[in-house]
Amino acid sequence: MSDFARYGVATVHEAMGRRGIIDIPLIRVVPGSRAAGPARTVRCAQNDNLMVHAALSQVLPGEVLVLTMPEPAPVAMLGELIAIQAAYRHVAAVLVDAAVRDFDELVAIGLPVWARWIRASGATKDSVGSINEAVTVGGVKISPGDIVVLDADGGVVVPAGDQEAALRAASDRVAREDEARERYRSGSLTYDLLGLRAKVEGSSQ
Repeated sequence: MSDFARYGVATVHEAMGRRGIIDIPLIRVVPGSRAAGPARTVRCAQNDNLMVHAALSQVLPGEVLVLTMPEPAPVAMLGELIAIQAAYRHVAAVLVDAAVRDFDELVAIGLPVWARWIRASGATKDSVGSINEAVTVGGVKISPGDIVVLDADGGVVVPAGDQEAALRAASDRVAREDEARERYRSGSLTYDLLGLRAKVEGSSQ
């Protein structure tokens, strides 16, 4: 598991100054899954998944497939057969700004998948879109090579040029939280350690 996946969405988001959140409800298909990797972006035509099939011929191991359409809609861009192909190619995860179907089969395959909807409605395979162009998901721009981090909290995007700094900041944050966690287990309160008492009561205690 990569460092970004181990740190998780919330920690990476905070470490980057609370930037990069994919601000839509996401369904984590495989319980307990978490993933991170460079984005392989796919922009399909509306309600069409032709370019998903094309992207499977290009995607590299460890990448996160980011599947989009011009307007998000509850149409399935991914199901069991596409997931089998993606798993064979050791894709790190798939982020679908649309629907997926064959839910039980996806769980059994175990490929980490996050989707906006679960719907049986199928996509056409008629229209050419694009691969490896910047897309927007949940209000955040995702460019090819940006790191996409996914877990139970949703998703966050780390721009390619910020990755080293984000990792250092996330590591520092985890170290501070580990130290604080022991103090909280011994009875200390965030109310005091974070200076919140003074804000509420008007003076530090």
